[in-house]
Amino acid sequence: MTEARGSAGRKDETHDRYTPGAPCWVSLMVHGLAATQEFYGTLFGWEFRPGPQQLGPYVRALLDGREVAGMGQLPPDRHLPVAWTPYMASDDVDQTAETIRLCGGTVGVGPLDADEAGRLAICSDPSGAVFGVWQAAAHQGIGIAGRPGTPAWHELLTFESERVAKFYGTVFGYEEEPVVSADIDYLTLHLDGRPVAGLHGVGTSLPRDRGPHWLTYFEVADADEALHHVAGLGGHVLKPARESADGRVATVADPEGARFALIESRR
Repeated sequence: MTEARGSAGRKDETHDRYTPGAPCWVSLMVHGLAATQEFYGTLFGWEFRPGPQQLGPYVRALLDGREVAGMGQLPPDRHLPVAWTPYMASDDVDQTAETIRLCGGTVGVGPLDADEAGRLAICSDPSGAVFGVWQAAAHQGIGIAGRPGTPAWHELLTFESERVAKFYGTVFGYEEEPVVSADIDYLTLHLDGRPVAGLHGVGTSLPRDRGPHWLTYFEVADADEALHHVAGLGGHVLKPARESADGRVATVADPEGARFALIESRR
């Protein structure tokens, strides 16, 4: 994350409709759904209600009555990486899926309808990083931003940023803003002049068991206190809290190993 994150949600900002290409939802598929709800409910103050069940048991997390994230149950015979997956908004998920294929990406699931909520596809970019595409109907996506417990930023950790940026730019119409530095390979993706996501090329520093992947940052009121809760709830601290240009940041994993970041933003 760099100071280019201008973003991700002004305080108490609410969303009714997302610009195509904007990250609009984030979802986690796990083996133990009840235990995962307890972990995140305690950490972020989330409450839960049932969501579409096409891919198995699924719940939506709410903060003060507004939806902020989703969680689903993996089938027992599916040994997939447990990871947070961002979804990008689309006006036509079928057309977006076809563009993804033409640009060298893969469509792994869908496109398919999620009850009356909308239509989705789960895809991967040419480097293998998984992301989703969401065409909204009754469910627009994340309903509030800029408060503790809400997604604050999405960052792709990949081998190098420039080539994969061309893929995302072609598919979603992003403009690129590179960070000019000899020490870091980082660029920010913009829509309508506003930063919406970051691409961080880390070369061989990628975890061998993970490969390229998206990392979701969640806002917290106090990063150090949140780390204490993560550890007490059975999670793991991967990178202790550190100061950045955007605030105090830490990287953690939940009890099933899903990685995410915490940020205590400067406002």
